[in-house]
Amino acid sequence: MSQMLDALTPSARSAPESGIVKVFNYGRTREGLIPLWAGEGDKPTPSFIADAASQALAEGKTFYTYQRGMPEVREALAAYFTSLYGRPFSDEDFFLTCGGMQAIQLAVQLIIGEDDEVVVPAPAWPNFEGAILARGGVVNYVPMQFEQEWTLDIDRLFDSCSPKTRAIFINSPSNPTGWTASEAQLRAILEFARAKGIWIIADEIYGRFFYDDALAPSFQTLREPGDRILFVQTFSKNWAMTGWRMGWLQAPPELGQTIENLIQYNTSGVPTFHQPAARVALTDGETFAAGEIARAAAGREIVCNALRGRNDLHFAPPRGAFYLLFGIEGETNSLDTALKLVDEARIGIAPGSAFGPGGEGFLRLCYLRSPDQLSEAMGRLTDWLDRRA
Repeated sequence: MSQMLDALTPSARSAPESGIVKVFNYGRTREGLIPLWAGEGDKPTPSFIADAASQALAEGKTFYTYQRGMPEVREALAAYFTSLYGRPFSDEDFFLTCGGMQAIQLAVQLIIGEDDEVVVPAPAWPNFEGAILARGGVVNYVPMQFEQEWTLDIDRLFDSCSPKTRAIFINSPSNPTGWTASEAQLRAILEFARAKGIWIIADEIYGRFFYDDALAPSFQTLREPGDRILFVQTFSKNWAMTGWRMGWLQAPPELGQTIENLIQYNTSGVPTFHQPAARVALTDGETFAAGEIARAAAGREIVCNALRGRNDLHFAPPRGAFYLLFGIEGETNSLDTALKLVDEARIGIAPGSAFGPGGEGFLRLCYLRSPDQLSEAMGRLTDWLDRRA
């Protein structure tokens, strides 16, 4: 077997195993377990979205289609973002992908080559690293600081860039910390990137899951023509569509033909009958999306109130996204702790070690779930903590 592995490319062999998936696979069949490990809620896709796909399938829309995505879906994306940010967007800015993960892969394929560096604040979602390593790139992590809250030293971020740096990866609001960049920080990063000719890969997937305002600060309001920004996005979070594997890449229109070519050679496009569902989510899904954002805010209060004040826990209430990253005193191996919580408390939580530097010693839970499930899960967690003591 080792000889077979040795025959693979170094970049393929370097793709790390996901610690999140490892715990997921360990506990997914446990009866009565409350799963808080993945980045999704507990609601299925609403029927008005699913019905659009069913109708398209019944109508025989099963043939090849536009590599960039159906025009009506891309037009709906432009209208959606125009409404959100109050500035014009064009359908030429958007390219449908098979999930946010493919949008990340495309972004990396566009700009990262062998030994090129990408600067990534950490803790960070591990799939960023995996996409970069699979291209033969190098991840240069910039550890964030945790005291009363998670913070990023912008000067340290800039000092971490070298002549080999091709991109800075900014995920704000952040998975797993909930850290959210201020507008001043985003402006400073953009000005630095402009001066150095560095790309920005912006993951603003949780931009509407923000607890200080209706929208988190965004590069969308700061960007100008010619800026080297690639936005990676997904239908998964706002509209409960994680299993559909649909997302989009937003990029400068002059890259359009190159992106279309890469889509052709990667997937040949998003399934045709999925795309009407994407359009309906964008045009008719505002009430559902607003409900999910409200559920996340309520879930945040439930978990923070349940865990606040314990001497054996440390965490910062997240400013955005829908995760709580918390540490347990005396538990230094987060993977072992996550497996113990599956066995002994019947709750599924992701190990912090999966999220790179600064993640070890923490655990991440997703609170986009029903109040009853969250209250039960927090009861199980605190009972386990009390038994441990």
